[in-house]
Amino acid sequence: MNEVIKCLCERKSCKKFENKQIKKEDLDLILKAGTYAPTGKGRQAPIILVLQDKKRIEQLSRLNASILGANIDPFYNAPTVLIVLADKNIGTYVEDGSLVMGNLMNSAYSLGIDSCWIHRAKEEFETEEGKALLKEWGVSENYVGIGHCVLGYRDGDLHPPVKRKEDYVRFVK
Repeated sequence: MNEVIKCLCERKSCKKFENKQIKKEDLDLILKAGTYAPTGKGRQAPIILVLQDKKRIEQLSRLNASILGANIDPFYNAPTVLIVLADKNIGTYVEDGSLVMGNLMNSAYSLGIDSCWIHRAKEEFETEEGKALLKEWGVSENYVGIGHCVLGYRDGDLHPPVKRKEDYVRFVK
């Protein structure tokens, strides 16, 4: 099987990370792949924010957990958090940001780095605290949270992919 297809078929979300930062050269490749995701009319509506500072990640994790209504670390102790936001004035901003998320996760897996898509980015950056963070980071209020791509090295075994449902693909005549 082709290596790209193999990675696409084998990648799974990771919910337990080692306390070990990913290599800069790997992060740079993952980010590059994210910037090459297809976007509507090539307008490149998304941006990617990189968090590797433990205190920043903990702050965002607390905000995310409060939206979830739980007292947990929704980022699973991942040492790197990539925040994908997109310009809400572009008609395809959700789709564009989602494709960036897919490229980030799949390229990470191809490099031996695990990932997970964490929701509630939209809700986070609609809060006063979230808006203040975006302002502090120099991000326009036009940008909406699409998702968080948490990255790191898996702490444990990779479980095999779940069997695909029988009627996933349907040929129409």
